[in-house]
Order: sequence, then structure tokens, then C-alpha cells
Amino acid sequence: MKKIIISLFSLVLVVTFAIVLGANFNKENDEHSYLRVHIRANSNEQIDQSVKYKVKEAIVDYLTPKIAAGSTFSEAYDILNANLSSIEQEANTVLKANGFNYVSHAYLNEEYFPTRSYGEYTLENGFYDALIVELGSGSGDNWWCVVYPPLCFIGSEGSDTNNISYKSKLVEIIQKFFR
Repeated sequence: MKKIIISLFSLVLVVTFAIVLGANFNKENDEHSYLRVHIRANSNEQIDQSVKYKVKEAIVDYLTPKIAAGSTFSEAYDILNANLSSIEQEANTVLKANGFNYVSHAYLNEEYFPTRSYGEYTLENGFYDALIVELGSGSGDNWWCVVYPPLCFIGSEGSDTNNISYKSKLVEIIQKFFR
């Protein structure tokens, strides 16, 4: 009986969470409701592009619980700002472990992003606040996603938006509870 009640409560939470996030993604021209992360590779050489994805995994894993602790854009921004050196350390650890001599540089900046669709959600082009993580020169192709609201889109290494899935800390916690 206890599991049924907890399951129903969890379902209500997940549905509510999805509705709230869906409503947030449908706001028109509300760039300041979103916080992005932008990881720039050192170059377009295959080896630099490959390590970019390893750095991305480490940074997303590091940031997910931290960003989930923020309930507003300002809190999420402050969390990122307070963790810039730790974010660099996470990236530098991956770079060093993979034999790279260059380091990363993390900072917050308002930058222009093109229109991007994620399945049924579209973020219009415009200037958005973003965590920028440059690997080495930062002159190669980049990877980016939305980290606030506390949702990050994880797609394939290509640009095929049909392969995008949603990563939510709340869903992960609920799934761990029922295992």
C-alpha cells in the first residue's frame, strides 16, 4: 500500500514538473528564463572533438545536482558563478586524463544563440546568459544545452534533433527509488 501511495505521489510530481517545464519552454522571447552551457572544443580535429564530449559528460554530471538545488534563474546563475573554478577543474581533470596539455577556461557571458528546436520545444534566436567553457583555444565546434530550467538536452554527437532525450534530476531520483 505504501508503494502505491508513493508511486501515485511521484507520478503527480513528475506530471506537474513536466507541465511547468513545458510552460517555461513555450514562453516567447523570454531569453532571461533560460541559462545555457556552451562547451567549445580546442579545434575541429577529431581528437579535440572527442575529448569535448568527455568534458561535456563530466560537466553535466557535476552541474546536474547543483543546478537542481536552484529554484530560480538567479539562484542557478549564482550557483554557476560560485562554481566556475570547480567547473574548470572538472574539465581540466578530463583533459589531463586524456593526455591533453591545454586547459579550460569557464566564465559566464550573455551570447547570441540561433533558433534551436528540441522535439516540440523551440528556443528562439537571441541573446541568452550562458556558462562558456573553452577548451584550449576554444576555436573548434561546440556543444550546448539548456541547464536552467533544470533540464539538459542530451543528444547524439551529431545534430539530429530526433535523437534528443530529456535528462531530469527529479526523474533520476524517482527511478533510483523504485529500483
